[in-house]
Amino acid sequence: MRQPLLALLLLIAGVTTAQATDLTIMSFNIYGGGANDKKPVDETAAVIKAVGADIIGVQETRLEGDPCTAEVCPAAGESVAAKLAAALGYYYYDQTRENAALWANAIISRYPIGKATPNDTGVEIDVNGRKVHAYNIHLDDAPYQPYQLLGIEYGPYPFLKTADEAVKAAAGTRGPGLKLLFDDMDAAGPADADVVFGDFNEPSHRDWTESAVKAGLQPLVVPFPTVKAIEDKGFVDTFRAIYPDAGAKPGMTWTPTTEATAKDDHHDRIDFALARGKELMVISAGIVGEKAPEADIVVTPWPSDHRATMATVKF
Repeated sequence: MRQPLLALLLLIAGVTTAQATDLTIMSFNIYGGGANDKKPVDETAAVIKAVGADIIGVQETRLEGDPCTAEVCPAAGESVAAKLAAALGYYYYDQTRENAALWANAIISRYPIGKATPNDTGVEIDVNGRKVHAYNIHLDDAPYQPYQLLGIEYGPYPFLKTADEAVKAAAGTRGPGLKLLFDDMDAAGPADADVVFGDFNEPSHRDWTESAVKAGLQPLVVPFPTVKAIEDKGFVDTFRAIYPDAGAKPGMTWTPTTEATAKDDHHDRIDFALARGKELMVISAGIVGEKAPEADIVVTPWPSDHRATMATVKF
């Protein structure tokens, strides 16, 4: 009886192993595919190839319009999503709806893309027979609370003094877009895994911490609400799952275009890849950018005014 029992145990172990799925995910504000700086889309494709990402949420697939101010910045021209997907040999979905959760977004995938959600914030993706919901948002950048707290002018918005003022202002700015995302999650129903990509234009409560203040990275502790609200839905911040200490590993994605000492800017982590799933584990995570130590994966030339964030998850 021992040999059949052993065979059965090996069979069960094989099935369990076969059911585990590894997925490399990435969120990347591509700055018009580099075209805002007159760079070719091939440079953006090279970044994604360097990561080997399976599913990518990209923001700013179109050019910044004219005028482009804190109050209004219409997207202009055609989306580069199709060209980018073609360069990768991937599928893509242009999120063409205009609402509080989107600004020229697209989802690019190694795997076939199915139906979209009612508010266009997400799609269903078939990953080798497993259902994955990928959501991709780009929330409003104004008023921008880090600038308001630091006395940096950005649009006709008042400066703020306290954490409570910043949290209230952030919820008012990005709450409408977040509601559209959550409505779409409810409409989509369950999946084997869900991921949320995005340029949130807001830091995380896991970044403006005592550790970050002591490191001189942030002026005060602020429990920013947007990432926390998504985590409350069962998602994990993949970057902070691997690097929990914001003082030791800030992971700044905004911005490689200025120095950290610039008085008219403030560096922050505002680009995110969050994930949830039954027994989901984050295997690795990192920042993708133009140079070390700011980036864990370095790609040159760098085509965007944001760094990207990536992670590998298993579910």
